[in-house]
Amino acid sequence: MRIKSLTARVLLLTTVWSTVALVVIGLLISTLYRKSAERGFQDLLRAQLYNVINSVTIGDQGALSGSPQLGDLRFAQPKTGWYWVVEPLGTYTSAPLVSPSLGSALIPVPSVVEAPFDKNYERYYQVTDASGNRVQVAETEVVLDTDGRAARVRVTGNVDVVEDDVRTFSHSLYLALAGFGVGSLIVNALAILYGLKPLDKARAALERIRAGESEQLKGDFPREILPLANEVNALIDSNRRIVERARMQVGNLAHSLKTPIAVLLNEARVLEKSHGELVRSQAEAMQGQVQSYLNRARIAAQRESVLARTEAEPALERLVRVMRRLNVDTEFDLVVSPPHLAVAMEQQDLEETVGNLLENAARFAKSKVRLSAVEAGEDVKGVEASARRHWVELAVEDDGPGLEPDQIREALKRGRRLDESKPGTGLGLSIVTEISNEYQGRLELSRGEWGGLKAKLILPGVTKDVA
Repeated sequence: MRIKSLTARVLLLTTVWSTVALVVIGLLISTLYRKSAERGFQDLLRAQLYNVINSVTIGDQGALSGSPQLGDLRFAQPKTGWYWVVEPLGTYTSAPLVSPSLGSALIPVPSVVEAPFDKNYERYYQVTDASGNRVQVAETEVVLDTDGRAARVRVTGNVDVVEDDVRTFSHSLYLALAGFGVGSLIVNALAILYGLKPLDKARAALERIRAGESEQLKGDFPREILPLANEVNALIDSNRRIVERARMQVGNLAHSLKTPIAVLLNEARVLEKSHGELVRSQAEAMQGQVQSYLNRARIAAQRESVLARTEAEPALERLVRVMRRLNVDTEFDLVVSPPHLAVAMEQQDLEETVGNLLENAARFAKSKVRLSAVEAGEDVKGVEASARRHWVELAVEDDGPGLEPDQIREALKRGRRLDESKPGTGLGLSIVTEISNEYQGRLELSRGEWGGLKAKLILPGVTKDVA
C-alpha cells in the first residue's frame, strides 16, 4: 500500500530504522557482554585452578596433602557445580583430594582428543555433573616435587552463573534501549512535525487558492520551500495570462466572424427560396460549429486551472428564475445540497450546459421540472482520471414523455432532433456533452421517477483536499 503522506513516510522510515538499529545494537552489546563474561569466568576458573595447585603438596608418606581454601562457600556446599579435584599421576599411590561440594561424586572427563591441551598445557571443556549441573572445567597437570611425582588438577564452575549474569544484563539493556528508542521516536516525531510544519502552511495556502479565497501562495516560508512557492505563484500568473489571452483571442475571432456570418444570413433572405434556404442553413451550421470549437478552445485553455470556480446555488438560481419567466405554466424546483456547493468550471460554461438541459426539459415537460445539484458519491465511475477526487452531480428531470434507450442514443448525436414539431436546432445536448467532456465529466440520459427524461451531469467539484 502506497503511503501518500510525507509526514507518515518520514515517521515510518525513522521508526523502522531506529527499531532495526536498536535491535542490532542490543544484540551486539549482549553478545559482546556474553563473550566478556565467559572470558572472565574462564579467567576465574584458571585463577582458582592455580590456587588449588599452590595449596597441594606430597607429604612424607608419599600421599597428596593439602586443604585449599578458595574463599568461596560454593566449594563447600554440595551439588553447586563448583568443585575441585586433585588426582595423582604415575606409579605412586595416593587417595585423590576433592572439595566438600563434590563428595563421592565423579566429574566426567573427556579424552584428550575431544578436548586437547593448549600450549600452556591447560584445557577447558564443559560437562554435566551427577546433579545435572552444566559445568565449565579447567584442567592441568603439574609436577609437585623433585622426584617427578605429578598430579592432575581440575576446578569446575557452574555455567548457570554466567547465563544468569548475561540474562540479567540483557534484560536491563533491552529495557534501557526500549526506553531510549521510545523517547527518540517521540523526539524525532516532534522534530519531523515541526520541520514539516511549513509544508502544512503551503498546503493551507493551496487550499485557499482552490477555494477561490486567494490568487497566490501567501505566507512566510523557509528558504527550502520559498523557491517552490515562487514557482507556483509564477505558474499561476502564467496560467492566468494564458487564459486571458485565450479569451481575448476567442473574442476577437468571434467578433471577426460574426459580421461575415450575419451578412450571409441577411443575403440569404433576399435570394430565391431554394438557394436562400440552403445558404441560411449552411451559415447557421457554420455559426454553430465556429462557436462550438471556440468554446472548446477556451475551455481547454483553462479547464485545469485551480482558479476555475463557480458557486452552484446562485448560478442555478439565476437560470431557474429566467426559465420561470419564459415558461409561466411550468413549475421549476431547485435543490442544492450542501448550500455552498461549488463546481470547478467557468460560470458561463456551467450556465450554458445547465441552460441547454433546462430548455430541453421545459420544451417537453407537462407541468414540472426539477433541477438538483449534490455531491457525487466516491464510487463515481466513467469519468476521466484526474487529480481531483471530488465530483458534483447535477440532474434535470421533467414529467414529459421521456425517451427510450435507442432514442437516447439518437438524441446525443449532433444536430439530431427527435421531435421536429418543437423549436430548436438539435445542438443543445451535443454542446452539453462536449463541454462536460472538456471538463473531464460526462452526461447521462435516462428515464426519471416522474416518467420523463432525466439528464444527469457529472462535473468536477471544488475540494480542499490538495494533499
